[in-house]
Amino acid sequence: MSKNLRIKSFKPEEEYIYLTYSIKNNKREETKILLENYRVLLQKALDWLWERTKVERKEVKKGKKVLTKVKVKLPKKKEVNKVLRDELEKINVLASHYVDKAINDAYSILRGWKRRAEKGQASLRKPRLKKVYVRVKSTLRKVNGGSVRITVRPYEYVTFSWSHKWFSKRVKGLELGEPIIKEDKVYLPFRYRLPWFTPLDFLAIDSNLYTLDAYDGEKFVTFSLKELYSLKYGVELKRGRIQRFASKHGRKGKELLRKYSHRERNRVLDYIHKFVNSLLEMYPLTMFAVEKLNRQEMFKDANDSLSKKISRTVWRTIHRVLKYRAPLYGSFLKEVNPYHTSKSCPRCGWVSRKVGRTFRCVRCGFTLDRQLNASLNIYLKMCGFPHIRDTPRVWVGVIPLKGRRGMNGAMPRDSVEAQRLRIGYKFMKIQ
Repeated sequence: MSKNLRIKSFKPEEEYIYLTYSIKNNKREETKILLENYRVLLQKALDWLWERTKVERKEVKKGKKVLTKVKVKLPKKKEVNKVLRDELEKINVLASHYVDKAINDAYSILRGWKRRAEKGQASLRKPRLKKVYVRVKSTLRKVNGGSVRITVRPYEYVTFSWSHKWFSKRVKGLELGEPIIKEDKVYLPFRYRLPWFTPLDFLAIDSNLYTLDAYDGEKFVTFSLKELYSLKYGVELKRGRIQRFASKHGRKGKELLRKYSHRERNRVLDYIHKFVNSLLEMYPLTMFAVEKLNRQEMFKDANDSLSKKISRTVWRTIHRVLKYRAPLYGSFLKEVNPYHTSKSCPRCGWVSRKVGRTFRCVRCGFTLDRQLNASLNIYLKMCGFPHIRDTPRVWVGVIPLKGRRGMNGAMPRDSVEAQRLRIGYKFMKIQ
């Protein structure tokens, strides 16, 4: 017991990120055999597990409503793995390791379906396979310099090279992960070990429709996203016209819609990546704090007009790219609970029921723009300052902006100070 409690090393655990690059699949005939046979294995594994999956429906009363709850029980992998493996080996014409991969992928598909079905987001029918890809296990690939040899069948191989690609110098010396083979492309994930840094700065970000409002401990910074919002709005209008065209022209219309959707998605991602890179260059070695947002919950309390505006936002994509890119600059990202960040007073903790464009605390007189107030509260949550439920209520060790309510309800001094500390950036300025 004492051995397990010993500290092996005072060094922090090594962390890695994966840098993924794609190359054109110039071995389509060889990989076609692999993809088709792997699809047969995966479909067989999915059918076999589906027959042993139990779906239970239970009616629960909630007030006057009667809700139907769904519970899914998947067969335990340890109990059925050997039997299922023997069944798949009978029809397998590939290397034996692809059987284990098919079983793992079938379980992954069913677990994802189970999670969505129990939330009521998916039907209770068997999930269908769409476009199948193969993630090659490390036991089925061998790296030699700037190329990787992948085993298809015993003594049958297919080789892909990246030695003359544009990213070859970037990945020199990095370890190759599990390649992903598709019909037209091959994705190569390379593992990069993160150097250990201590964050020097902090930045709390409040995500809004047209801006990202941030607080770095000294000043407020506003990043404009109107250009990105306009891009999404234009995409929505074009998509509506193309969908009307696709409904009348069958296959040709669907192909046009697929091509256009891919192009517009790349435009949005290109903008987000450039924005995140510019942000990280401005704030290296920084701990970023963002809200853990759930758009589905926002739609419940929003009207039709606001719902359309929320649907055009890409907050989660920005947060995901920022989380992925931040370690390359020695930075980290932390998600905090957005509950009452724009309604609570950062000085005394009073929570307002209704907040307009400006937050006003009726207890201590603190007045500030609602979005800036949210970024200030996110900053406090990131730093871990809890709220003491005593009288008077104060934040432990933090008085963000000093000031008192003026005579006759005049605007307090701290609000003016905060507005003077606000800096605005447009994307074209920081590009």
